[in-house]
Amino acid sequence: MSPPSRGGASYRAILALPHARSLFAASMLARLSYGLVGLPLLLTLKQATDSYAIAGTASGLFGLLAALLGPVRARLVERRPRTLMLLAGLYAGLLTVIAAAGAAGAAPWLAVTLAAAAGVVPPPVGPLMRTLWGRLAADQAQRQSALSLDTVSESTVFALGPATGGILISAGSAPPALASCAALVLVGFSALTSALRRSPARPRPAVDTRTTRSPQGPLRAPGFAAMLLVVFASGCAIAVEEIAAIATWGAGVTGSLLALCSIGGVLAGLAYGRRAWQASLARRLALIAAAGAACFALPVLATFVPVAAVALLCAGACEATMLITSYLLVDSMVVRDAQMEAGAWVNTAYNLGVAAGSAVAGMVLDRSGAGIVFALAAAMAGAGAIAAAVCERGEACASAKVA
Repeated sequence: MSPPSRGGASYRAILALPHARSLFAASMLARLSYGLVGLPLLLTLKQATDSYAIAGTASGLFGLLAALLGPVRARLVERRPRTLMLLAGLYAGLLTVIAAAGAAGAAPWLAVTLAAAAGVVPPPVGPLMRTLWGRLAADQAQRQSALSLDTVSESTVFALGPATGGILISAGSAPPALASCAALVLVGFSALTSALRRSPARPRPAVDTRTTRSPQGPLRAPGFAAMLLVVFASGCAIAVEEIAAIATWGAGVTGSLLALCSIGGVLAGLAYGRRAWQASLARRLALIAAAGAACFALPVLATFVPVAAVALLCAGACEATMLITSYLLVDSMVVRDAQMEAGAWVNTAYNLGVAAGSAVAGMVLDRSGAGIVFALAAAMAGAGAIAAAVCERGEACASAKVA
């Protein structure tokens, strides 16, 4: 059973850990390229093919492959650390080629192929950093604060990234903005690789994969699949809620509501990292998932903007703390050699949840209206709460067997 937390260390103490500042700064620079890339990529592909349908398909394929293959890339970097810069070079090169195709024009098949290839190779940042924090931290209190800081910082980058990408496009056009993302990839990952060389917590190359490989992958670790279902359901719920809000109040109001969701996540994440918790990690996950389900149920009961504002502010808080708790659970559920891959699975589950939620919500909206879509978001969050209860029960049973 996960030990109760004695409370998080101060964030100043976390950044004072050996090499922590250089690793954190480099990771934020590398992450910025991911926060920026979405809009420039879509509009560059549209310029290359003169078709939003093809551009949307290519961008969707890019995102799908990036999400699905995330655990594979994380496992590769964990076992072969030198491949991190190789992946970064391939990724930056493909983005540059897509930018050139946007400026010169390209056949639809070529645009889709290039976008798909780019989606195969984005190097891992989040899973790598969360593994490093786990190795740098001296105890559970430091891990809690470090992962809270990391999650909040990552969320902030991804919240600000689209706006920054829009500014770059407004200053010139989409292809140069995408080329800037490619340059940022090289700069960010070069800095991260340099910082890793100096850190004692860096991944070590496997001498013999037959002896260093975990006897079972993270997906077979007790309770891990149930935890991924919680994360998947959370991604579904927030994506469904966004589409329901757009259909009900329009894009302008929804943008403000989503900003409140981000604010709630940042504030709750920072507070969560500093708090002393008596409940086990699995119990915390179950309580957070239940609170999230209650938040998503509020707009079903009263479809008014003020109610939705409160609901999304609190839902953002639940989403951030759910992710932090899931990352902490990775440390306790999965053996050390598979933790980077396991962290990538958490990201994959969330991203697939967002994609699945958007697709299902669109179909339901066309047939049944926004009211049913709000109910669907609550139902998905409720399913996540059930999965969290299963995860907690699994931890309790495992503890009983040990005792």
